[in-house]
This record gives sequence, structure tokens and C-alpha cells, in this order.
Amino acid sequence: MTRTPSRDPDGDAPAPDAPAPDAPAAPDARPRAAPPHPPAPSRTARALGTIPGRLRAQLALVLLAQAGLLAVLALAFDDARDAVRMIGHEEGPQVVATGTLYFALSDMDAQVSNVLLIGAEHDLGVGRAESLRIYERRRAEADAAAVQAAQLAGGDPALRRTVQDVLDGLGRYERLVGRALQLSEQAGHPPGELPPDVIDAYRQATDLMKLEILPKAYNITLDSGERVRHSYETERSAVLSGRAWLLLLGAVSLALLLVLQVYLARTFRRLLNPALVLATLGTVALTAVGAALLTANAGHIERAKEDGFDSILALSRARAVSHNAFADESRYLLDPGRADTYDQVYLDKSLSVVYPDMGGRPLNLENYHAALEDALASYEPGAGRDVPFLGFLGDEARTDGRGREDAALRRALAAYLEVQRADAEIRRRAADDDRAAAIDLRMDRSAGALHDFAAYDAALNELAGVHQDAFDGAIEAADGGLRGWTAVPAVAVAAVALLAVAGVRPRLAEFR
Repeated sequence: MTRTPSRDPDGDAPAPDAPAPDAPAAPDARPRAAPPHPPAPSRTARALGTIPGRLRAQLALVLLAQAGLLAVLALAFDDARDAVRMIGHEEGPQVVATGTLYFALSDMDAQVSNVLLIGAEHDLGVGRAESLRIYERRRAEADAAAVQAAQLAGGDPALRRTVQDVLDGLGRYERLVGRALQLSEQAGHPPGELPPDVIDAYRQATDLMKLEILPKAYNITLDSGERVRHSYETERSAVLSGRAWLLLLGAVSLALLLVLQVYLARTFRRLLNPALVLATLGTVALTAVGAALLTANAGHIERAKEDGFDSILALSRARAVSHNAFADESRYLLDPGRADTYDQVYLDKSLSVVYPDMGGRPLNLENYHAALEDALASYEPGAGRDVPFLGFLGDEARTDGRGREDAALRRALAAYLEVQRADAEIRRRAADDDRAAAIDLRMDRSAGALHDFAAYDAALNELAGVHQDAFDGAIEAADGGLRGWTAVPAVAVAAVALLAVAGVRPRLAEFR
């Protein structure tokens, strides 16, 4: 049966057949784009994807770490050598030498006061000729110390100007002293009885020394010492920082060698690679020995500075101040018009050497002598921070060790006490208007003040010598620890690198 087509609603023409609801859509005739190809791996990626490539990469990291280790070793040991050179061979000894400047200048004025005090009695005390000879020797020492100070000043204009001011002032001082000595010789006065013109001439000279020259000389030593302390802190910090970097790079190198060893063991079924084992042991040894030497070096320079340099400089100042104070005894006797002033400056200088607990008593020489007796009677060596007095010798007592240092310090304190006992007796006699007896005690070389002060000065020198030995020993140990370490790091690192290459090369050869 033939199906009749339906008409459209208007009835004019048959409507086309409607498509079946589920009829598929006609395919798109346009060509489709091919899916993108993944990018080709880089040459490096292809290399790292192979066993030889991974071996070469790990070997390169090991060699790079060894190069870093060598660089750190070289820099750290250079810093260590700089620290030893600075504190032990150049700036440190030069600063100690500048301490001689203050002492030499102080003793020059002390010798002049002795010459003027004895007057026409040329054989009293050590004698006029000997005092003048010591004066000339101190003058030469001051010149040499000024040269050292000028070298230390370098490009520091302020320090160089201070050194020049000291030398200029010293020239003026010598002219004033020459005039005072000439007037004294012409007057031919008895001991302790100086004419007014001699006193006036000496006052000009000693005021110039005490108020202008000595303060500047003291500042030279302080400034130079501060420069050394700053350099010491910088250099020691650099050494310790180098040690930290050495340990870090050593640990990285060790880790890389162990990773390479494990990779070879897993890949090639070999438990140990002898060459890499030796390279690993070499890295451990180089790092450990290098770190130990740097630690020891830091300890040596610390001991050289604190047990040597600092103590030597402090004792040099104590000796200079003591000589200046001892000269104030002579000034007290030769210039009665300034006796009260010289009393006070003697007390001030004595306090800077040993400052005992005054226990609430007024601060004067009589009470100082009594407090000093009590403090030294109660002092026990090795008391640490519980030392019952301050000052240069108080600081020394707080830091002193046992053995030679302790014995030398006790002798210095005992001798200082005798100096102060003699001073108290000199002032008692002068207060009783027995100036001749006071001068005799002051200038007595056999059992008087000169004898006691000579013993004290020798004890201070002995104590300084103990610290000088400690300084020299520390510097010698530091030098010995660094000896040969210019070449050792390069040789050791080269050996480790060759062993690493030797351990990997046979495995790489299996893939050719």
C-alpha cells in the first residue's frame, strides 16, 4: 500500500516528511587537527635519565663541594694567620712598646725631682750622676716608643698629631728642666732647700709634663690598645666564622660522598667502593683536623690577648703610675708650697694602683694606709671576684691564675705595702718638722724608700715577665698550629677529588 504524503496546513502542497526524532546527525566533513606531540626532553634531562649521567652529576656535585671546602679552608687559615700576626708580631707588641712611652716620660720627671732634691749632696741616694744617666736612658726609650706609636698611627691623622704634640712638648720640657738644673747647680743648695727661682723653674717643667705631655702619652697607649682590641675581636670572629663554614661544607661534602657510595652500591651490587671510602675518610679527617686547629688557634690568641697583652699593658701602666707617684714624694719634700697638692696627687695615683675598701672613712692618705693594711691582710690568692681591693693590681688579682702568676702577684703586693709604709713614715717625719730625717729616709738605698721601691719595681717586672712568657707561649703555639697549612688543604682536597674520580671512572667505563 502506497503511503500518501501529507499536505501542509495551507493545503497547497504536500509537507515533507519530518525526520525521525532519533536520527543521528550527519558527520562533520572538515579535517580534524592532530593532537600535539609532547616536547622532546632536553639533552641534560636525557643524560640524567641514564646511569652514566646520574653518576657524572653526582661526581660533579662532590667535586664542587670539595672546591668550596678548599676555599673555606684557605680563607679561614688566612684569617687565623692574620690574627696571630696582629696580636703576636705586629700591632700587639707595638702597643706594648707605646706603654713604655708613658713610663719613660714619668721616670724622666722623677729623676729630675731626685736631682733637685739632693741639691749639692751629689752622693745622696743613687747620686746625681746616676739619676742623670737614668734620665738620658729614659729619654732614648721615649724616643723609641714615640717611633712605634707613629708607626701604629698609620693613616690616623689624630693619633699622628698626638704623637707629634708629645715630641714637641718633650722638647719644651727639656729646655725647662735644663734651666732648673742649671739654677740648682749654681745655687749649691742643701738637700730639700731649693731657692725660689729653682722651684719656679721646676714647677714650669713638671706642670708641662703632668698636665700636657703625660695625658697625651697615656691617650696614645689607650687609643692604640683599643685599635688592637677591635682588630682582635674582628679577626677572632672571622676565625670562628670560618670554622662554622668549614664544618658546614665538610658535612655537605660528606653527605654527597655517602649518597654517591649508596647509589653505586645499589646500582652495581657492590657493597663498598674502596676509593670512595678513602675519599670519605679523607674528607672527615680534613674537616675535623681543620676545625680543631681553628678552635685551638682561637683559644691561643684569646689567651695571648687576655693573659698576655691585656695584663702586660695594665702592669706597664701600673709601673708608670707608681714611678710618677714615687716622684711625688720627692716633689712633696722639695716644694713645701705645694705639699698639699702633692699629697692629693700621690693619693690619687696610689688609689689607681690599689684601691682598698675605705669602710666609710674619709679619703685621705692616713686612712688609705690603714685601709691598705686591712685589705692586703685579708686578701687570699685565688679568691676570684672576691678580691677586697680595686685598681691595677686588683684587676690583676681577679684574673691571675695559680703557680708563678700567683707567687709573683703576692710579692708585688707585699712590696707595694712596704712602699706605702715608708711613705707614711716620710710624711710623719716631715709633719714633725724633721725634713732632714724625711729626706734621709726617702733617699736611703739600703733600707729606706729607695730600697723598698726598687723591690716593688722588680716585683712588678717579674709579674709582667710571667705574663710575657704566657703571651710568647700562646703565640708560639698558634704559629706552630698553623705551620704547613698553606699547602695541606690544597693537597688534601686534590687527593679526595682524585679518589672520587677514581671510584666512579671504572663504573662509567662499563657503559662505553
